[in-house]
Amino acid sequence: MNAALDNTLSHWHIAAAWLIFLASYLVFAIGRLPGTKIDRPAMAVIGAVLMFASGVLGPSQAVASVDFATLVLLFSMMLIVASLHLAGFFEWITRLAIEHLSTGQLLPGVIFISGILSAFLVNDIVCLLMVPLILGLCKRMRLRPVPYLLALATASNIGSTATITGNPQNILIGSISGIAYRDFLAHLGPVAVLGLFIDWALLHWIHLRNGNGEAVQAVQDEIAASREPEIHPGWPVAVSVGVLIGFLLGYPPALVAATGGALLLVQRRHSPKMIYGDVDWSLLMLFLGLFLIIGGAQQAGVTEQLLRAAEKLNLQNHVIFTAVVTLLSNIVSNVPAVMLLKGLIPQFHNPHQAWLMLAMSSTLAGNLTITGSVANIIVVEKARAEAHIGFLEYMKIGVPVTVLTLLMGLGWLAMSG
Repeated sequence: MNAALDNTLSHWHIAAAWLIFLASYLVFAIGRLPGTKIDRPAMAVIGAVLMFASGVLGPSQAVASVDFATLVLLFSMMLIVASLHLAGFFEWITRLAIEHLSTGQLLPGVIFISGILSAFLVNDIVCLLMVPLILGLCKRMRLRPVPYLLALATASNIGSTATITGNPQNILIGSISGIAYRDFLAHLGPVAVLGLFIDWALLHWIHLRNGNGEAVQAVQDEIAASREPEIHPGWPVAVSVGVLIGFLLGYPPALVAATGGALLLVQRRHSPKMIYGDVDWSLLMLFLGLFLIIGGAQQAGVTEQLLRAAEKLNLQNHVIFTAVVTLLSNIVSNVPAVMLLKGLIPQFHNPHQAWLMLAMSSTLAGNLTITGSVANIIVVEKARAEAHIGFLEYMKIGVPVTVLTLLMGLGWLAMSG
């Protein structure tokens, strides 16, 4: 009798895990539960709670399924970027652009500034802070903002490919794989640099080859004569440089970033509450919820069945693997895609290369459509009141940039091993 009851409960747990898993990933795919205001982070929390409520996941399994190093690194990088923002670092960069860049130089300026910043800071937050600055810059220079907003979105994704701290999925991959910061940078840094040049060439060809024709000298004179806003980036920049040096020296990224974040909370100019206000708590909740949903799915054997089915696709083939990651990243978004595929990578003949391939393809795939990455959505939504970017208009640049950068990345990783 007890055995039959246990068997029934086991079947119920498996069915519940499948239902919660599929419902969660459906919302991740469409972005919002129809007829409600439940978005991806909210669904991640709801799915995690349901895993507990249905008995699929217990306290000990829940703790084991969460990668705390990933959460600490992500949160700490948010503290660092928030401190830079409050100190006026991004406004300082914008002012330098106004003073030293002509209209012909602004496109590569936006591409390489946003790409470099996104390589070492979390790209979603860079986009969140840079959109209003670029809109203001274009207004003062009398430029149509759409090409420069597209440059911000695409370049932030490409630049973030370079390092473990470039974007949320790389933070996860770096934590799980154990790949050193310098090793990651050595393999994917060149992909990011070459990708930024490809992005520049395509954006110029599609949007600016006929010229923009706006005079900016009067605007530059006006800016030069205006009173410079109060900017104090010294301490946050010094701490950020120290954190980067710690990464490059090979110290644990989560510990280094946490130390930097803690140091930035010790200051007179801004209270910790102001810094916390710039933290993307919804992204942290998305990660925590996903860890628990995937943990529940693993307990019930859901992910094992999915990964067995995936083996039939010959994912050891780099082209097929990249295509699958690109498709999945654009269906459910790149972080849920990486969460789902992370259990597959240790089975590859060369796990080190496979982790790098997953990081490269899931990040560059984000440029395919507006919904391909959170960074794209941030740019489009935050600029909507002043500059509308349609789905098809985005894809005119997104598709060629994604295809060419992925092909280049595949070739580079194949050569570098």
